[in-house]
Amino acid sequence: MSSRYNHREVEPKWRERWAASGIDRALTPAEAQGKKKAYVLEMFPYPSGRIHVGHSRNYTMGDVIARFRRANGYNVLHPMGWDAFGLPAENAAMERGIHPKGWTYDNIAAMREQLKLLGLAIDWSREIATCDPAYYKHQQAMFLAFWKNDLVYRKKQKVNWDPVDMTVLANEQVVDGKGWRSGATVETRELEQWVFRVTAYADDLLDALTKLNKWPDKVRLMQSNWIGKSQGAKIWWDIASAPDFLPTSPAGEPNHARDPIEVYTTRPDTLFGASFLALAPDHPLTKAIAEHRPDVAAFVAECAALGTSEADIEKAEKKGVDLGVRVKHPFDPSWELPVWAANFVLSSYGTGAIFGSPAGDQRDLDFANKYKLPFKPVVLPPGQDAATYAVTKDAYTDDGVIYNSHFLDGLSTRDAINRAIEELVKLGKGEATTQYRLRDWGVSRQRYWGCPIPAIHCAKCGVVPVPEKDLPVQLPEDVTFDKDKPGNPLDRHPTWKHVKCPSCGGAAQRETDTLDTFVDSSWYFARFTDPTNTEAPFDKKLASYWLPVDQYVGGIEHAVLHLLYSRFFTRAMRDCGFLDDVSDGEPFASLFTQGMVVHETYKSASGAWLLPEDTDVKDGKRIELKTGAPVNVGAIEKMSKSKKNVVDLDAFIQDFGADVARWFVLSDSPPERDVEWTASGVKGAWNFVQRVWTLVDGHGNPAPKPSEAAPAMEPEAYALRQLAHRAIQSVTDDIENFRFNVAVARSYELVNAIAKLKSEDGGSVFARGEALRILAQLISPFMPHLAEECWEKLGFLGFAATAPWPVADPELAARTSVTLPIQVNGKKRAEIEAPKGAAEADVRELALQHEAVKPFLEGVTVRKVIVVTDRIVNIVAN
Repeated sequence: MSSRYNHREVEPKWRERWAASGIDRALTPAEAQGKKKAYVLEMFPYPSGRIHVGHSRNYTMGDVIARFRRANGYNVLHPMGWDAFGLPAENAAMERGIHPKGWTYDNIAAMREQLKLLGLAIDWSREIATCDPAYYKHQQAMFLAFWKNDLVYRKKQKVNWDPVDMTVLANEQVVDGKGWRSGATVETRELEQWVFRVTAYADDLLDALTKLNKWPDKVRLMQSNWIGKSQGAKIWWDIASAPDFLPTSPAGEPNHARDPIEVYTTRPDTLFGASFLALAPDHPLTKAIAEHRPDVAAFVAECAALGTSEADIEKAEKKGVDLGVRVKHPFDPSWELPVWAANFVLSSYGTGAIFGSPAGDQRDLDFANKYKLPFKPVVLPPGQDAATYAVTKDAYTDDGVIYNSHFLDGLSTRDAINRAIEELVKLGKGEATTQYRLRDWGVSRQRYWGCPIPAIHCAKCGVVPVPEKDLPVQLPEDVTFDKDKPGNPLDRHPTWKHVKCPSCGGAAQRETDTLDTFVDSSWYFARFTDPTNTEAPFDKKLASYWLPVDQYVGGIEHAVLHLLYSRFFTRAMRDCGFLDDVSDGEPFASLFTQGMVVHETYKSASGAWLLPEDTDVKDGKRIELKTGAPVNVGAIEKMSKSKKNVVDLDAFIQDFGADVARWFVLSDSPPERDVEWTASGVKGAWNFVQRVWTLVDGHGNPAPKPSEAAPAMEPEAYALRQLAHRAIQSVTDDIENFRFNVAVARSYELVNAIAKLKSEDGGSVFARGEALRILAQLISPFMPHLAEECWEKLGFLGFAATAPWPVADPELAARTSVTLPIQVNGKKRAEIEAPKGAAEADVRELALQHEAVKPFLEGVTVRKVIVVTDRIVNIVAN
């Protein structure tokens, strides 16, 4: 009688043994002579407090790869750290009367223990936290080097301002015009900001995407679109008339208000379809007119309330105001067009001014229709008649033939673009140019819990760097957080900001802005290569050995900013001497973006969110345990603490074990898709664990070693050996290609086959023991605790985790038969097993005589039997 598998005893035992043996420690290059290296990394977590099972998926995926690589003889680096700075810690300080540092480190301690419960093969000796001065000291040194090399500068910049949290927000932190945490309506302000010159690498960042062939296509496309390189023309539109209140300057002096308006366009071929010019609300001309016209000033204020998020601006209703300015068409000075301010024009792209050609752009068309501005189509779609074609509600944005356009008529759109630019240059009204959507990265944040910017403001010397010998500039710990005094506590600290200027010795002030937390996460992967170095961020030789990261795992939500900024940082670190050239400046050789773990949402009768454990199913209906009242079952959504559709990791591991959690999150869906957490799925994973253990414990014999010769055996036992060796091939390929759910299915198949072989003759015992050994190794990356217990039970010394990955015997793994589906009139009705390459006549006979097929052929005539060798049989009958 087999014993029951007790995860509460087994899992802690093996975690202790792994830790004591140090098997998860990455070897030094000297220790690893002859081994290939494998750097596996999951995007490190923010220490928010607790990890739920939804968080476990990406860590488990990375762990499968790390364990698989180690079993295949690689020197594996698989570290963990904490993205530990950020506004949530300050909010917690205000709400709970605690210090952000204490809150952060308490959370780190709790989450570290939770991650250890999962049995992750992590080298904890390399753990880092970005809020540690030992980490951000080097970040400050890099900032100074970037500054010295003109990769850091200061500029006045339009920003999203949260009036409650009193800090700058990134566009992605503005949701429907409101701050992502405070919910306050975001304002647009102009502030002096520290900026990283990301655009210095725009072409390199774009061109190198073609080499990242182990990144998802969708991520590369998102980055390409974000960089947004476009080739077009700058066009100068002379002002024909303007309000009298706009100033006129003395001869020779610059006059922005009446200078020609500069427009950037990628479609100069549509210039004869121009209907209006539209300026950004903060364009200099718009602001000059707003000083004299209250309606324009009100419009500018309304647009400022939208923030700077392009997504929010795109969704907003297209609005504008006529500025009372008229401009001359560059190809026809007698043709005058109105100039409007519009809420969909961004000063951050191009020149902050566009010309509207409504027939070819949906935003322009919506705007023209709203304000009844006349326009005409100038691009004729294929197959359309120029005499009758019209545009009313839907703009035509594809290629075609130009018409209604004088000297451009009859040209293709591409040829017309080139011809239009030639004419603009000839007339002195424009020039060919290249623009980028990418903007330099504003990194100033008006908050305390962040990396201090190593700069000092002196009235005499200006802004000067902190001397490197004085690094780190540490945060003061004696700060206060008060809901009645929002904003940056560094600004109101009585002493910290007051220093002597390092240049002149006079009174000066520290920079009180801290760095965007994206900076902290833009180089952490390099610090992991040498995390205890006190003299430099990392040793160049160690970084060159480990980088690039061979496998990076994380969410698609970081597809643009984090990944783009990390790519910028590796290039900047290289060019500033911190890093040797690694993989052409690319930090991550392979990237996988995993799907989410999703769960039903529950609400009580009062509308309050309920945790899953606060509910139960009774008589087929979900009820609230506390009240017995019916529960409103909502949408299946990503697990989130706000909607309480989370499953507590600690409680789950206590009830079912870490291996069940790991197995489930990898089993039901392809890893790039979402997986729904269900009770039935959990039960299935639990039952599988028990079934595997029952087979191993009930075997009662040591398993044969890979080198042992097999005795003679019956066909059933030999078939199990064949299946086991095919499983090695399949699971190996599945892990290599991130098909974890398929690998899980192969394991189920192998377990079913082992269970079917009941014979106790010598050949069967050998085949069963071999299959169980192979099974223990194949599941080891997925369910490491169970694998170790099975490995030991089967009589092996050492760890399953460090045993060489099994190698399939080619003769056993070779398929001598194939499974062919049989379709009758296009619908699958059965399957047959046929010899590989079997004659068509033999396969035809097998199909027609199959018992499951015969009922569908009764009373009909078989017209044709189509046999695709080794693929499929299709019977056509009527």
